[in-house]
Amino acid sequence: MWEVAWWRPGTWGGLAMRVGQVAFAGASIGVMASGAGFANYTAFCYLIASMGLQSLWSLGLACLDVYALTVKRDLNNALLVTALLSFAASCSAGGVMVLFKRDVLFCRRYPQLPCGRFEIAVALAFLSWALSATSAIIMFCLLAAF
Repeated sequence: MWEVAWWRPGTWGGLAMRVGQVAFAGASIGVMASGAGFANYTAFCYLIASMGLQSLWSLGLACLDVYALTVKRDLNNALLVTALLSFAASCSAGGVMVLFKRDVLFCRRYPQLPCGRFEIAVALAFLSWALSATSAIIMFCLLAAF
């Protein structure tokens, strides 16, 4: 049976979520940065910036999880702010991709743009956000239980 307590900070499940957040955010940055022309669009630059913040924040929390596992202590921390920031960046970049591909057919007119890479980066950003949102919801449930 799935329990919220298993995923709380300072547990192996919490550490796995943090590592997933770092991995997906880092992959999103790598894929987006490898595409030429991403810096010309504010939403894509915002995505890179927020995923960079997400990576650093989650890496720091992963280090805290490792410390808590090592010394066998409970941790209580929240990451609602980075979850909201990641969601906003993912949505804005996703909106730009929909505009480019479906509304103005920008990707067809300018085939030199790596629109496929941009889409992959946005998908990876959403995966990182999903793990952050899960962590934020678990933290909210733990706070409500006290």
